[in-house]
Amino acid sequence: MDGAAGPGEGPVHETLQTLSQRLRVQEEEMELVKAALAEALRLLRLHGPSSSLQSSGLPARDSSVTAPPGLPPPCSPSLVSRGTQTEEKLEMESSSGPPGLSNGPPALLGGSEEPSGTQSEGGCSSSSGGSPGPPGVLRPVQLLQRSDTPRRNSSSSSSPSERPRQKLSRKAASSANLLLRSGSTESRGSKDPLSSPGGPGSRRSNYNLEGISVKMFLRGRPITMYIPSGIRSLEELPSGPPPETLSLDWVYGYRGRDSRSNLFVLRSGEVVYFIACVVVLYRPGGGPGGPGGGGQRHYRGHTDCVRCLAVHPDGVRVASGQTAGVDKDGKPLQPVVHIWDSETLLKLQEIGLGAFERGVGALAFSAVDQGAFLCVVDDSNEHMLSVWDCSRGVKLAEIKSTNDSVLAVGFSPRDSSCIVTSGKSHVHFWNWSGGVGVPGNGTLTRKQGVFGKYKKPKFIPCFVFLPDGDILTGDSEGNILTWGRSVSDSKTPGRGGTKETYTIVAQAHAHEGSIFALCLRRDGTVLSGGGRDRRLVQWGPGLVALQEAEIPEHFGAVRAIAEGLGSELLVGTTKNALLRGDLAQGFSPVIQGHTDELWGLCTHPSQNRFLTCGHDRQLCLWDGEGHALAWSMDLKETGLCADFHPSGAVVVVGLNTGRWLVLDTETREIVSDVTDGNEQLSVVRYSPDGLYLAIGSHDNMIYIYSVSSCGTKSSRYGRCMGHSSFITHLDWSKDGNFIMSNSGDYEILYWDVAGGCKLLRNRYESRDREWATYTCVLGFHVYGVWPDGSDGTDINSLCRSHNERVVAVADDFCKVHLFQYPCARAKAPSRMYSGHGSHVTSVRFTHDDSYLVSLGGKDASIFQWRVLGAGGSGPSPVTPSRTPSLSPASSLDV
Repeated sequence: MDGAAGPGEGPVHETLQTLSQRLRVQEEEMELVKAALAEALRLLRLHGPSSSLQSSGLPARDSSVTAPPGLPPPCSPSLVSRGTQTEEKLEMESSSGPPGLSNGPPALLGGSEEPSGTQSEGGCSSSSGGSPGPPGVLRPVQLLQRSDTPRRNSSSSSSPSERPRQKLSRKAASSANLLLRSGSTESRGSKDPLSSPGGPGSRRSNYNLEGISVKMFLRGRPITMYIPSGIRSLEELPSGPPPETLSLDWVYGYRGRDSRSNLFVLRSGEVVYFIACVVVLYRPGGGPGGPGGGGQRHYRGHTDCVRCLAVHPDGVRVASGQTAGVDKDGKPLQPVVHIWDSETLLKLQEIGLGAFERGVGALAFSAVDQGAFLCVVDDSNEHMLSVWDCSRGVKLAEIKSTNDSVLAVGFSPRDSSCIVTSGKSHVHFWNWSGGVGVPGNGTLTRKQGVFGKYKKPKFIPCFVFLPDGDILTGDSEGNILTWGRSVSDSKTPGRGGTKETYTIVAQAHAHEGSIFALCLRRDGTVLSGGGRDRRLVQWGPGLVALQEAEIPEHFGAVRAIAEGLGSELLVGTTKNALLRGDLAQGFSPVIQGHTDELWGLCTHPSQNRFLTCGHDRQLCLWDGEGHALAWSMDLKETGLCADFHPSGAVVVVGLNTGRWLVLDTETREIVSDVTDGNEQLSVVRYSPDGLYLAIGSHDNMIYIYSVSSCGTKSSRYGRCMGHSSFITHLDWSKDGNFIMSNSGDYEILYWDVAGGCKLLRNRYESRDREWATYTCVLGFHVYGVWPDGSDGTDINSLCRSHNERVVAVADDFCKVHLFQYPCARAKAPSRMYSGHGSHVTSVRFTHDDSYLVSLGGKDASIFQWRVLGAGGSGPSPVTPSRTPSLSPASSLDV
């Protein structure tokens, strides 16, 4: 019998899911029906005598409740649905509200409305029916003087025996309307939820015209959001992009993990390197081996990740090659090389648009001829080798290089007709002849390097030209080979017409493991950087070792070497660190970063510090003022979310195994280690008073803990159960009693934590609640940030500024957006900022809104943006504007 029941479980489960979804839709409809009925009753009560109400079959209301002349009609009273009860209960209860609101004009007559069944929020206007929305942003509505009104337990005058039939008839009508909807939800999703006219009986249109709710669609699923009572018209909400702008202040990190040709020193003394789509020009501060300091400038002309650099012989011009990517519509973006001026950061030439495939893997300027030519190797299957005229941007020659990966390319410093490439199991010597000044007429012929009696290595990652014309190559066996010129022999394998070729004349075993970098110094000596042994070795004539130093293990292996001023050296490592120092005194980090995908971000409550964590299992605290890493520690597991306690004394970190840790921010000591379930944790958030901690998990539950002793002690308080998918975002109310949460299936739910972690089934009652933070991506105040045609995954993170002026958004298309707050108009325009080379996973404002921090996903970058034009602190007043909203195409790219 048990075996026979198995095949039927699938259809039964699907049927239950369908019924459950239909039930949720019906519950949403019932909430709207209740709200609409309350609005109708209010209008009838205000504009008609009580006798007319009695003659129409409706119960007479208290005639003392009237609208004073010249005032707008008050907000509709709340309608409460308790448990499984389907009767519509119109409950009104008088309460003495505060005489005025600190962030807005006072109520005219001092009265307030508080629906029964909701807990008073002690100074916050969340449970007051006529209260304004978030402070200083939404225009407050004028409240009415209301006399005490007895609670009414029923909105119908029918006898108790008739109520069951009425309930059944209402359910049947709701189900019939659900099944008789015209068109699919996908086709309805393309309509503007604020302007869809609807038919004569369109409930959706009626609700919107009544000003009760707006509706948006994600993947065809309707999401209903209730309009706060303080908003009379959506037209009075702010329109246009915000006055605030962002300026890139600092980039944390360096791409050394998987790239080469990524570190050089310019004539100005600035160090040039790249991460994500940004080329960073860094000016170190202090002396060799001293503190970092210094400053940064940024070249941001690229549209996708930069993969390689080359510096012109003049030490000013820079060539940078990017990889191919896709735009937000999935269309491929073509790789390209930019030649730009490092002094002005202006692009001088764009080379190879449409000529390269997949990306630019390596490039080099010619050393003679005033650097007139540029050699480029792309990432196609044939690794096309091409030579370009830098000044005109035209291709002079091109040839298929090899099917093996090419890791390095360079011109001979004595002859621009000689080009060398190296990579997987090969060294190729190319002769470029003819075609100078004639596009496409040049020829490239190849001679293959022959290893002869020497072991052929698996990889040759680097080479360098010596002043006497010889070439040194570093390989994966740890050997440095010297290649010398010799007269070409007809028996030499390979093809081409070169008069000379190269043969191996000497070998030296230099490192244990691969050699990743070689650097020719100004005094003629050569530096080599090892992988496995992490050693830097200086070699004299005849490959005699002169001096060496070892890089600390936690910085990784040597990836690139550049010579600075005097004896100073810059070293890039495979763990995305940039070190500064010399062989005698050692090295110290000036730039550090993560090495894998980032997700966790939180900012300190009183200092310009922030904390990050990700898939590299590192937890890092950054000093935003000093632009440096304060400390880091190994979590042993992937960190996905974090939050500071309001005191700043401790920080909680959520891991991918269901564990969460509480650490002392000064000593880094773990003061608490708790596990909730075995699913990953998506969000952790302290309440504004620090008395509660909410843990959002992928097991669809929110775990609530009570917190004491400045966050060092916690105990389980309860669980919020009701979401049908994993938790994605959550926020606390300003009084710390309620939670708003989003889930993976686009639900917006509200919870009464102080009342026992109860689900607030009537979401209409929470429309005026004020939130201490706003990071939920779904809600009335932020629904305008969603682009047209979104599938629900386009926005990864959202954060409202502390002064409640702007909203920052991290999207899936490598962009950071800045919107006005509230952003409750469809197709709201934004200021858009590029620079990340992967999906942006998180954004957060610092405690004083002076900076915004954004995290890149796969590019492992951290951007610190300076917020400009914010004015003074505190919320800004709303200026009603009827300027029509701009389309997403007119977003401002700054």
